[in-house]
Amino acid sequence: MKSLWAVKLSLFINYFLFAMLLNSVGTVIFQVQNSFAVGETAASVIEAYKDLSIALTSFLVGSFIAKIGYKRSMLMSLLLIAICCFCIPYIPGFWSIKLLFAVTGFCFALVKVSTFACIALFAEKRQEHASFMNFLEAMFMVGVLSGYFLFSFYVDNKDPGNLVWLNVYFLMSGLALMAFLLLLFSPLNESRLVAETEQSKSIKDDFLGMLSLCAKPLVTVFVVSVFLYVLVEQSIMSWLPTFNSRVLNMSASLSIQMASMLAAATAIGRFCAGFALQRFSWYSLLNICLFAAAGLVLLAMPLAAGHDGRLVESWSAAPLAAFIFPLIGFCLAPIYPAVNSLILSSLPLKMHAAMAGLIVVFSALGGTTGSILTGKLFEVVGGQEAFYFSLIPIVGLVACLYLFKTKVDAQSRSQDLGVES
Repeated sequence: MKSLWAVKLSLFINYFLFAMLLNSVGTVIFQVQNSFAVGETAASVIEAYKDLSIALTSFLVGSFIAKIGYKRSMLMSLLLIAICCFCIPYIPGFWSIKLLFAVTGFCFALVKVSTFACIALFAEKRQEHASFMNFLEAMFMVGVLSGYFLFSFYVDNKDPGNLVWLNVYFLMSGLALMAFLLLLFSPLNESRLVAETEQSKSIKDDFLGMLSLCAKPLVTVFVVSVFLYVLVEQSIMSWLPTFNSRVLNMSASLSIQMASMLAAATAIGRFCAGFALQRFSWYSLLNICLFAAAGLVLLAMPLAAGHDGRLVESWSAAPLAAFIFPLIGFCLAPIYPAVNSLILSSLPLKMHAAMAGLIVVFSALGGTTGSILTGKLFEVVGGQEAFYFSLIPIVGLVACLYLFKTKVDAQSRSQDLGVES
């Protein structure tokens, strides 16, 4: 029992660590512009290094990770990320930051797949499994929220380009090493998982399986929905610190700290949605959320335009737009978990692994596309106008949810999960 608690604690630390690293991309995009004289469009590719490495690794990892071993894969990932984080302050440069995010994406994909597999070792009942997954996702959001404040403490407001902010990676390295040692000395018997997974298909079969899933109309609508959702979420999350600085004229550290409101709002939104979805129709709730999100964009952007241009150095002096716009995270929060749950419950158990791969792949592609497009818009039309463009994928999501509901209802009526609907 004690060994299981050590394993659980290690998994929590893993998610906390990678949440800070992965979702620091907005802060890092902001800082590399100050430290390395990088333009908005060039800085936006950091998201691609993170997301594409996650997508490619997740796509291939299911075919060979059982042979490596889940615990061994996590240990390898933690050690690799600890070494990379430790080296970053000694080799400052835009290229090293891009390399770090590529490695982080690779390591997170291994950790996420291994974690999902290992949960079944100590949570065999459905309710217990769902409970631990919720705690895990909650820890991820705590990591996202903590990361904003942690990075902001290392920023020099008087000289935002000062490379002192890279010292935060020493702390990340230490945290990764702590998780590595904790997991290393925690007994984890994964023989049952390996025995079951060794019967899995080859990489080629996994690839063909994913393609055959995409041919189902229900899955096609779903992956478009996931793509559009993550496009909106990551475009805002990645560029909110820059928006706070460039449009609302906040100090460097405050720009990062106030962006944490988006993560906090998202965490609260998902917690509340867990209760709301027990009482209300998912379709009605998600549509209300999307219309509210669009309303916040239309409300916050004109308020941002009305800012008088004075330098803002404290929370109390921040303009109203800085508090209103991050609330979009509360509105968007329920969409991703809800549609993921709906698609998985609409497919046979044997298809869940391939579906999980598609979720990760299209999430990563959506995040990369959103960040790059928004970066280009920041450079061409400015920050305020760039966020107006988020209304386009939000409208697209409304249309996708209607089609998705139609397909889900047809699937339910057929009572045959294997037929095309």
